[in-house]
Amino acid sequence: MSAQRDERDETGERLRVVQGLWDRTQARDWAGVGALLAPDVVVEWPASGERIVGRENYVGMNAAYPEGWSIRVLRLVADDDCVVSEVEVPHEETGVHRVASFWSVRGGLIVAGREYWTELGADPAPGWRARYVERM
Repeated sequence: MSAQRDERDETGERLRVVQGLWDRTQARDWAGVGALLAPDVVVEWPASGERIVGRENYVGMNAAYPEGWSIRVLRLVADDDCVVSEVEVPHEETGVHRVASFWSVRGGLIVAGREYWTELGADPAPGWRARYVERM
């Protein structure tokens, strides 16, 4: 029973780290964001072909992002050292963005991430699928 409790405690801690990342990002608490990242964290954005290497670059890029946005965490799911977050980021000028993020958390720090960003409506549905789907 103790091993199960330890595993649940570790999973809960990983979830708290990722929730904290989004909470601190929303608060523009850049030092707090950095405190949750390993110094050599690597975050990949495959859709745009970019890789952010290092805590300073991750924090700096987020701090420099044009204002007008907010963060709404829709879901967090954890398995082993991976925490998946689904987040909505409405922006006053560029519309509503969504991101599915896969975070590796070890020792209380985010050591790696892979994020898939999109904008609502950015991927138009092809007409041939209309008979199989409902519009959201």
